[in-house]
Amino acid sequence: MAARPRKHRVVEREPIHSVFKPAGVPNAALDEIVLTVEQFEAIRLKDLEGLEQEACAELMHISRPTFQRVLTRARESVARALVEGKALRIEGGHYRLRQQLAPGCGRGHHRRRHRQGRWSHKGARE
Repeated sequence: MAARPRKHRVVEREPIHSVFKPAGVPNAALDEIVLTVEQFEAIRLKDLEGLEQEACAELMHISRPTFQRVLTRARESVARALVEGKALRIEGGHYRLRQQLAPGCGRGHHRRRHRQGRWSHKGARE
């Protein structure tokens, strides 16, 4: 049985700087840890913007449990880079920029309430 195709995660923008490394250590002497762009976005939304996980997940067009997994992996990568003195490179992943989405595209935008009951020609509810 084939796995489900992976959904693109939505990010606001790509990072301005893509590499962070310990000062005074030559690049050739450093190991790198890769943080994906969607992991970077998860940290930005939750830890910098201070949003609740449900709001973060909705903005990224993913479920809350998926957001939690992305955030956990992101925090582990950042912690490993800091503790072990490794360079952190932000690149890759499975994402789309918000500006690339069609208007009205995303979670919950197609759910509309419809009026119940019958309406007369004058607009009054019967």
